[in-house]
Amino acid sequence: MIPFLKSFVFYFFSLLLFGGCIDHAQQTKTFKHTNSLVGETSPYLLKHAHNPVDWQPWNDSIFDQAKLENKLIIISIGYSSCHWCSVMEEETFSDDSIADFMNANFVNVKVDREERPDIDQLYMTALQLMNGSGGWPLNIIVLPNGQPLYGGTYHTKENWLSSLKLIDSLYKKDPINANNYARQVTARIKELNQYAIRNTLTSNYSPEVFNELISKWQVKWDFYNGGIQGSQKFMLPVNLNFLLDHGILTKDQNILDFVELTLDQIMSKGVNDHIDGGFYRYSTDKHWITPHFEKMLYDNAQMVSVYAKAYQYFRKPQYKDVLEQTLNFLTTKLKTQEDVFQSSIDAETDGIEGLYYTITDDQIKKYVTVRPDLFMDYFQINNQKRNGSIRFHLYQDQPDSLFIVSHKMELRKLTELKDQWRQNILKLRAQNEQPAKDDKIIISWNALTIEAFVDAYLASKNQHYLQQAESTFKTLMRTAYFNEDLIHSYKKNSSKIRGFLDDYSFMIAACLKLYKATGSQEYAVQALHLTNRVNEIFSSADSPFFKYSSSDELIAPIIKTNDDVLPSGNSVMAHNLFILSHLFYQDEFEHQAKKMLEGMNEHIISEPGSYPLWLSLYQNHVYPYYDIAISGENSENLSFEMINLNIPNSLIVFNNTQNEVPIFEDRWQPKETLIYICEQRSCKFPVKTISEAKSLMNF
Repeated sequence: MIPFLKSFVFYFFSLLLFGGCIDHAQQTKTFKHTNSLVGETSPYLLKHAHNPVDWQPWNDSIFDQAKLENKLIIISIGYSSCHWCSVMEEETFSDDSIADFMNANFVNVKVDREERPDIDQLYMTALQLMNGSGGWPLNIIVLPNGQPLYGGTYHTKENWLSSLKLIDSLYKKDPINANNYARQVTARIKELNQYAIRNTLTSNYSPEVFNELISKWQVKWDFYNGGIQGSQKFMLPVNLNFLLDHGILTKDQNILDFVELTLDQIMSKGVNDHIDGGFYRYSTDKHWITPHFEKMLYDNAQMVSVYAKAYQYFRKPQYKDVLEQTLNFLTTKLKTQEDVFQSSIDAETDGIEGLYYTITDDQIKKYVTVRPDLFMDYFQINNQKRNGSIRFHLYQDQPDSLFIVSHKMELRKLTELKDQWRQNILKLRAQNEQPAKDDKIIISWNALTIEAFVDAYLASKNQHYLQQAESTFKTLMRTAYFNEDLIHSYKKNSSKIRGFLDDYSFMIAACLKLYKATGSQEYAVQALHLTNRVNEIFSSADSPFFKYSSSDELIAPIIKTNDDVLPSGNSVMAHNLFILSHLFYQDEFEHQAKKMLEGMNEHIISEPGSYPLWLSLYQNHVYPYYDIAISGENSENLSFEMINLNIPNSLIVFNNTQNEVPIFEDRWQPKETLIYICEQRSCKFPVKTISEAKSLMNF
């Protein structure tokens, strides 16, 4: 906690009861209360539309109202699949006495963090400054000017009411101190968005410096269970993608073993749904066994990309299996009739988390009719019984290769049994109440899904995957792209929210991935158009980084650079600029990407594990980077072969018809296919075979 905040936070510290983010959704009932949220489309906001609390959606008038009535503003932020958001809605915001106090003394605002990630990021930063940690539901109390005064996550009903009473009293008794404190928090938020440009890192592009950063990061790796050390485990696909690339590039077996261990654990343990397919959001334990059961589009899309890349390198058939199972989950559970993808699936049914996904003894007896003894061994049900469980979660504790040895059976027989068990449990789940879905179409997450299908195509050459990616892209350009601008999300063709940096940067990355897979210049040109638009509406006058929002309505601009479960819009844009500079020979783009990387120097040195996509860009400068342009009638086949050689630090593109992308200028020969290997725009004499091309590269 920053020192000058301590005195004011002291009043509130004893009031906080921290919870963690997790999940819920809308049910049909007859309600006696209706508030201003009833006209919204967000399932999370609609969940609160019949609370006795006089909730309002975020809008400009809330600040005018607060000033006019001299009230503080409660900004309560969550999302539909958040467990503790649901608990607080049911326990606290549905209570008439609490609602009466909130309505009399505060202006009350509900925000869906998935609709307004800019508001969420702003006030999450404030919460972390005030309390040192964060989570959802995110409950912030702000002054009538929007500056933060108090923050917390989950509160019990009693704790929430006592907190509100004390905060309201303190503000009314000492408004000067409250205003001073809120100004200090706001000033600190603004400071965090200022990045100094220093050449302490990128002035020395050396493998030695890079290896020091990796070594610093490695002390946090869990070499026994996989993933990052901690009592909870997130899959962190951005980390895995970079580490796999770096391990391949440097032939570092230690890194490759760690990535393989992590992917094996994620695939076999409890964060993977072995019946429906798809990954849950995270594990509540360090062994990947017990998940929080919500399923997010962005997790599953990114994990498809990771397993596609891992399959290309390790060639483990299990990776291809989990890739296909996850894509099947996406297409059967989240895809709409318009070929775009909904946001998430709730963890709860009937108010019980995991009810849909877990199984009882009686259900096993009824539905598992073939070798139930093996079923209970394979999915660790006997172990769960010994630990006192009465509902069982399905996960493996050992790979199939070891299971068949210990049970003296053939792999073919186990595979047949697994398929039978899966079909039987699917019948059970079909009888259960289905968990609710958040049916918002979020552009950035759909862009990640486009990339997932392209990556799956490049790993398998299954044309259906590429067709799906192109179809989703075309739908988004029809439903979410107007007058050269993207929207952020929509539902039932209704949207009022402008696109954020993530929407643009992820869509540009999807365009570039589609160009890589198809050779169609329309995708490269669209990426260029969107990039020019990003420079127009998100640029910051005093920073090389892009603002998260094109609007200035919030108390401070948000510039997000760290990579978490999702990569930051800035790190993705830096990569986009780098790639486009190589495709279109635009030096200003490469210079722009380099200035962004230089701005990250101190952050990367301090905490390399928080910036894996930036490390990937830095890696492009440390090691040789190759532009591989394949031109001619057979270029698509040669490109596919080249991609599956797993050459990190390379841009592989092809054209099988003459086009105008500058990297192919004067390189079209109608009756032969040529491979151009270029480094820093210096190209070697073109060759005709993959083996000749390999000999020209230091790999």
